[in-house]
Amino acid sequence: MSALQALFTPFRIKNLTLPNRIVMAPMTRSHSPGGIPGDDVAAYYARRAQNGVGLILTEGTGPSPEALNDPNVPLFYGDAPLAGWKKVERAVHAAGGLIMPQLWHVGMRRKPGDLPNPEVRPLGPSGLAEPGQPVNEPMTDAEIERVIEAYAKAAANAERLGFDGVEIHGAHGYLIDQFFYAGTNLRTDKYGGGIAERTRFGCEVVRACRGAVKPEFPIFLRFSQWKGFDFSARLVTTPEELAIFLEPLVDAGVDVFHCSTRRFWEPEFVGSRLNLAGWTKKLTGKPVITVGSVGLDSDFTTSFRERKNSGVAPIDVLVDMIASGEVDLAAVGRALLSDPAWAAKIRDGREPAPFDAATFKVLT
Repeated sequence: MSALQALFTPFRIKNLTLPNRIVMAPMTRSHSPGGIPGDDVAAYYARRAQNGVGLILTEGTGPSPEALNDPNVPLFYGDAPLAGWKKVERAVHAAGGLIMPQLWHVGMRRKPGDLPNPEVRPLGPSGLAEPGQPVNEPMTDAEIERVIEAYAKAAANAERLGFDGVEIHGAHGYLIDQFFYAGTNLRTDKYGGGIAERTRFGCEVVRACRGAVKPEFPIFLRFSQWKGFDFSARLVTTPEELAIFLEPLVDAGVDVFHCSTRRFWEPEFVGSRLNLAGWTKKLTGKPVITVGSVGLDSDFTTSFRERKNSGVAPIDVLVDMIASGEVDLAAVGRALLSDPAWAAKIRDGREPAPFDAATFKVLT
């Protein structure tokens, strides 16, 4: 058995068995006019399922009217968007795949007047777009309750439509992460304060989703240290602080942590080779997904901001991390944009197509 086969061993999450360790990472595509995913979106995901991706995490989807800042990003509420997502679910399952929607609320990354729904105001814990940049008033208790209910309803709809689980986006400086991060959460009520206290909103979202679905329905949470507006930002600086951050989220009902870094091979803390996912698994015992430039020879900033093409990087380090049990699953993003057959080619020893930045604009 080759070492590479560690990527192609099954993995069980509750009652769900993934055929391999390769996860399609959530990637915003903006190809759903009016928030409704069409046949092209269904075909796009089905192609990855046909080519051996173990689990598909969809692009971020909006659970409530003020959740998004792009009218072409899909919604996950309302009859027409949900009917579109049912077509996606059927197409992926017909291709032999597994799929979970990601629930995404951009919070204060939305500007006043942004589409869709320009009449609704941006929401955030302290009304800050970034540290020191106030835009409006903090979320009220009523707004907090309404958003939490929207997440729970979206999770229930995902289960009703036949999806295999749900991921909650709590990373990259969006709404839930705005509560996590001290720089954007200045609240003095129960939703603010120390590391554990700032997890309260995220925990209430997870707990509400957990209560809206069956016990065996998996709930993932994506989190990160870095933000879209600050790659050097940190939620925590030591393993001890990370443990304080994670414990309430485990208690709330997170089944799998999706640990977002820009480069998966980089250690998270001095003195250990473990990355963020490795530390999260060590501290919680929960399954983890590692992510960050898998299959590329340059990092997120280079290929995305400079729109440079990228070849395929060796994945020996990733295989070793999975084979040794440091991490359980690996999310692949841009490499799967350019080559829907990336997983099958890796499995069969064929060379995947190099990443081409032009694929950001199309559904291949």
